Formats: sequence, C-alpha cells, structure tokens
Amino acid sequence: MTTTPAALDVVGIGNAIVDVLSQSDDAFLESQGLTKGTMALIDEQQAEALYGAMGPGVETSGGSVANTMAAIAQLGGSAGFIGRVRNDQLGSIFAHDLRATGCLFDTPAVQSGPSTARCMILVTPDAQRTMNTFLGASVHLDPNDIDLSMVRRAKVLYLEGYLWDAEEAKRAFVAAASEVKASGGEVALSLSDPFCVDRHRDSFRDLVENHVDILFANEDEAASLCDSDIASATETLCGQVGEAVITRGENGAFVGSGDIRHECAAQPFGGVEDTTGAGDLFAAGYLFGRTNGRDPLASGLIASLAAGEVISHIGARPQADVVAMIAAEKL
Repeated sequence: MTTTPAALDVVGIGNAIVDVLSQSDDAFLESQGLTKGTMALIDEQQAEALYGAMGPGVETSGGSVANTMAAIAQLGGSAGFIGRVRNDQLGSIFAHDLRATGCLFDTPAVQSGPSTARCMILVTPDAQRTMNTFLGASVHLDPNDIDLSMVRRAKVLYLEGYLWDAEEAKRAFVAAASEVKASGGEVALSLSDPFCVDRHRDSFRDLVENHVDILFANEDEAASLCDSDIASATETLCGQVGEAVITRGENGAFVGSGDIRHECAAQPFGGVEDTTGAGDLFAAGYLFGRTNGRDPLASGLIASLAAGEVISHIGARPQADVVAMIAAEKL
C-alpha cells in the first residue's frame, strides 16, 4: 500500500549559497584589495583565490530563502528547499548543513557548470563584515531543477526575488507557482532588494498581481515596486495581495489584508550585533505562524520575535530558544 507524503508547511525556492565566516584583520583585507564593510559580487577565479587565502572559517548553508526554511524547521514547522548546487565540496556542505536543521533538501547536484555559490564573510575586530559573493551554480536554476512533487505538498510556496534576474529561474518560478496553486496552496514572495525590483518592475508587478498571496517587502522595495511613496504603495499592495507584510526596521512591521491593518512592534532581544538575517527570520516567523493556525497579527509578532533574536548575534540562525520565547508570549 502506498502512502501519500505528508504536507509541508513551506517549500522555498532560492539561491543555494554557502556562507563562509572567518575572522580577519585590516592587513588581510588590504592585501586582497578589499574595501572593509562592503558587499561585492566576484567571479569564480576571484572566489577560489580568496577562499584559498582566508583563514579557518565556519561554513554553513545560506542564501535568503534557505535561511528562512532552516528557521521554519527550527521553529518546529516542516520545510523544504529547492536550489542548485554543484557536485563539489561546498555543495556537499550546503546539503548536509541544511538537512541537519530538519529542512528537506533533495535537489540533485549538477555535474557540470559553475561551482557552488559562496559568500565569504570576513569579520574584523571592529565587528565590520566584508562580504564577497560568487553566485555560481545557484543562479542557473531552471525548470528541470524544480521538484513538482515537493511543490504540490506545500501549504505555501516561498519565492526569492534575488533569482528574478535569470530568465530560466523566472520560468521555474512561474511553473512552480502555477503548480502549488493547482494543488490548493498559496504563493509567498520576498522582493529581496530594491535594485532588483527597479530592474524588473513590470514583471514583478505581473507576478504579484497574478500569482502572489503573501508579499514580503521592506519600505524601499514596496515603494520601488509601486513607483510611489510608501503610504500609497502600502494601500496599493493591500488591495493586490491577500497579505502585504512590510518590514520597517526598528519601527517593527505592518501587516495588511484587505481593509484590515496591523502594526507589529519590533521585539528587541538585546543589542543589535548583526542585521544580516533579520528579513530572513522575520519571513520564517510569519510563515511558520500562518501555516500553523495563527492569524496575521500573531504571525507578525512571532516574526518580530524571531528577527529580534537573530540580530542580537552574528549569524543568520537562531541561538536562543525562540520556540520557548513564542510560548512565553502566548503566541
């Protein structure tokens, strides 16, 4: 007798990137021609050279949506991830690390083409982070990489705007969105970056208006998408999608659904050490809440708790017991 696979709360599609975090100093940055505190895209040759020159580091699975899926699993939800890696050392590290969080990851590693994406993060004693990213295999995701059987199991399919630069990835997104809708699920999208929205405003608008149920954006991204001020953009998006979730940094977040409006205060957990994973963990908390019986307001408060915890330390994974924090707040 065959059994039907259990539903998954959220399945995410995004860049599969290995984060390589290493302690460094100003002299090393200068020797490599790096400008402290900046983020830069580099090619494969530069990535291999920098990776070889770096000191010992901590290597973890990363990328915006992968971080969100890992956090959902750590919160006690069920999550799956679809993203492209190469059959190399970093590809194996990515797969092992993500699966260790409890997230399902079965995308077969490709046998040829660019190597696995990596983001090399050099942290100097003054806590500045200098990031160099090689996008590698991740941005070559195509429809053949999409496990439609996993997509059909999703209550929510979560898509990453960063991948919208690639035509093949765009086709994969639309195919997956259509599949999950046909199976009774919903589509969530993170706009990811205002510059990405600027480059693809018309096609993003089409995606949002025709496929997206839950939209995540910060104020800059929302204003860019609507090509207006944030107040007008907020009203527009509340009328276009089922739930518009707009983050406002230290001012918390806004959740709008039709004529209903919620303000979710920021939930500071301590000092602000590193804001890199704030948006990823906010999305994790919100999607975990919405797929586990919470209403938009409670989900927004869970999201704020998760984001508040992750910015209190370096790294994009929770270190405190966020599940206990949620229970203590009776969320």
